[in-house]
Amino acid sequence: MLEKPSEKEQEYFVRQEVERLKALREEHRKRIAERQRQELKELHWMHCPKCGQEMTTTELEAVEIDVCADCGGIYLDVGELDKIIEEKRRGRLAKALAFARRLWFT
Repeated sequence: MLEKPSEKEQEYFVRQEVERLKALREEHRKRIAERQRQELKELHWMHCPKCGQEMTTTELEAVEIDVCADCGGIYLDVGELDKIIEEKRRGRLAKALAFARRLWFT
């Protein structure tokens, strides 16, 4: 004959089931959020945030930037402005060193 589970056992299994369902809901929520993020990326990828037209990529100071052919907007990805500034600094330093070399060795 099978014994009925005690109240403690029932509580334990209910808690286990609640935790399992909670984890499944969280996993499902994350999958939906990732899918929505991906859909938005596909919808907006390389489109101007100002006018919505397609953008092209060009090079400025050894950094690829995005330019809108319609409104002329220029957009930088994360870190690209820092790279351009660093190139400018290096350029000045390189010019100064070249000038010093010309003075010293001529």
